Amino acid sequence: MYDIAIIGAGPAGLSAGLFAAKAGKKTLVIDHDKSVTKRAWIENHFGVLEISGPDLLEVGKKQATKFGAELIEDAVLNLAKTTTGFKVETEKQIYEAKHVVLATGFLTDLAEKIGIKTKPGTEPRVKTIIDVDVNGKSSVDGIWAAGTVAGVSVHTIITAGDGAKVAINIISELNGERYVDHDVLKA
Repeated sequence: MYDIAIIGAGPAGLSAGLFAAKAGKKTLVIDHDKSVTKRAWIENHFGVLEISGPDLLEVGKKQATKFGAELIEDAVLNLAKTTTGFKVETEKQIYEAKHVVLATGFLTDLAEKIGIKTKPGTEPRVKTIIDVDVNGKSSVDGIWAAGTVAGVSVHTIITAGDGAKVAINIISELNGERYVDHDVLKA
């Protein structure tokens, strides 16, 4: 049983995975390896002079796995509510998680399939998004959304920040108190 299963390993999903794993939560990130970020050239990401999308994703994968996130390449076919959380069915296996984060970029088909409320998107080329509250919660308790699919700008720095925000909100809920992650320079 995972604490958090994240569907999608673009900037939102990997950022959520990094924060969740670093907080000591058993974290699974499932990705189909088709992120739109793989085609990006990025010069507007604070703290990074320039980077290709594929390189940004590789760094994100290394960061998340460094802290213990399990990253698998697979396609999620279905989600089903259980008494303890969710069953996440992929093409290859079935996983269980207490919370699920949909970080699926432009794709809402899985959310729509399982009855999560959606609404029209506001970004260019983003037709539909998952209807979430300010914390990232969807209409199904325990399923959250982050990044472009949750209605934030497609820019990598913004989707990454949204993934971090959603992960912090889940971690806080799991811990029963507000979670803060601050690293400090060693003297």
